[in-house]
Amino acid sequence: MHELEMDSEFPSDHHPVRSVDFKIKTVELRGKKIRLQIWDTAGQERFNSITSAYYRSAKGIILVYDITKKETFDDLPKWMKMIDKYASEDAELLLVGNKLDCETDREITRQQGEKFAQQITGMRFCEASAKDNFNVDEIFLKLVDDILKKMPLDILRNELSNSILSLQPEPEIPPELPPPRPHIRCC
Repeated sequence: MHELEMDSEFPSDHHPVRSVDFKIKTVELRGKKIRLQIWDTAGQERFNSITSAYYRSAKGIILVYDITKKETFDDLPKWMKMIDKYASEDAELLLVGNKLDCETDREITRQQGEKFAQQITGMRFCEASAKDNFNVDEIFLKLVDDILKKMPLDILRNELSNSILSLQPEPEIPPELPPPRPHIRCC
């Protein structure tokens, strides 16, 4: 789904993500440009240790399952445990049932997705089709809008005065290194 959001068209040679992938995307909302850092961990267990680090600084988390594959829906409680353990309590949560273009192969009903989301405080739910670009832009814009609504007003005012609001964490600046020691020659 993030490939479509970044490139605005579904790649004809699309293959599921097999590694951690990330992209920077700038969207416009309320007349301001907002920079997003979007990470796709593909839900693969071998990336759990990496994924936990991303949760810590995330202001918004989108959990995506495939409506045609029950096992992806069945994995949601496992991902919620990781989110509960590592993510900030105020991170916005959005559950997305993807592949609406494959309605005839559906294994998970819309009601099942809605019910799961209702059990999690503050989690929203929607369905989309990355292939048909149905609801993809709206998902990202709604998540950003929800994040902005939660930001403290003084921080939001300060950030919105910049030409671009970045929702990614500030980079850590390493402490200054001590100057190199002079080489002293002997003899």
